[in-house]
This record gives sequence, C-alpha cells and structure tokens, in this order.
Amino acid sequence: MKKVLSLMAIISVFFAATAVAQTSATATANASATVITPITLTKTLDLNFGILAASPIPGTLKITPAGIRTTTGGVSTLSTAGTVTPAVFSVEGEDGYSYAITLPLIPVVLHNTTHAGAFMLATNFTSSPAVITGGVLTGGSQALNVGATLFVGPNQVHGLYTTSIPFPVTVNYN
Repeated sequence: MKKVLSLMAIISVFFAATAVAQTSATATANASATVITPITLTKTLDLNFGILAASPIPGTLKITPAGIRTTTGGVSTLSTAGTVTPAVFSVEGEDGYSYAITLPLIPVVLHNTTHAGAFMLATNFTSSPAVITGGVLTGGSQALNVGATLFVGPNQVHGLYTTSIPFPVTVNYN
C-alpha cells in the first residue's frame, strides 16, 4: 500500500506541475530613430550659353554640364565667348547618402529683354552627376552641374535673352 501511495504522490506532483505550466510570456524592446541632416540645394551659378551668332538657318547651341559648347545648323560661336557656364548647384546633406535628381521636362523660355515677342527655348537638360545614377554626398556635399540645349530660330533677333521664371532643379534622398 505504501508503494501505491508513493506512486500516487509522484503522479499527483507530475499533474500538478503540468497544471501550472506557463501559458504566456512577456519581453521588452527598446525603440530608436535616427534623424539625418536635411538635404539642401543652393544655386551658385546660373546657366549661361554665352555669345552666339544666328543665321537664316535654325540650329542649336548646347552646353554640357562640364561647360563645353557645341552647335548645330546655322548657329555659330565666336572667339569672344562671353560668360559660358552650366548652372552649378551645391547639394548638402548627410554624408554617404545618395540622392535623386529631377530636371525640367518641359522647355524653358528665354525672352529677349529689348525686343518684345522674341524668344528662344532651352530644353534637353542634362546633369553631372547624371539623373540616371543620381549623386552621393561625400563629406556631406557634392556639386551638381546642369547643362541644356538652346534652340535658335532662323535670323534670331539680336539681344540679351533671359528667363522670366527660373527653371527648377530638385534633389531628394533615395
């Protein structure tokens, strides 16, 4: 009988242990966030196609992001080039972060400052770094150069042409 009671005590302890088995658990976690430096874009130079000569034949004057000019059609450049610069911007932000570039998709109008109604269109904007690859902020900054193609009409009216509204360039973190 002692053996039966001992066996019953062991079985009772076993069932009692399973009856109080754990049915829930709790753990803790920390929360964190990192705020990065806001991305900024500052213009340092305006786009300037320089001095050109028109003819009865229409053509183009292209300035690359590196500031190199090429012409097509009846457009020619002179030995006195004037001021020739791509638009230059300074991109500032978090070191090592990449960013995307958005350039104008529609033509930008340059109006003649002395002859009302005379205009030229700038389009086909390109940049360095390129829109396709975007840029990377090394040391927290990078130069962004923008070029474009200027369409010159036949016998384009002489004078200074400039934009009434500046063209937009946008950068965004990837």
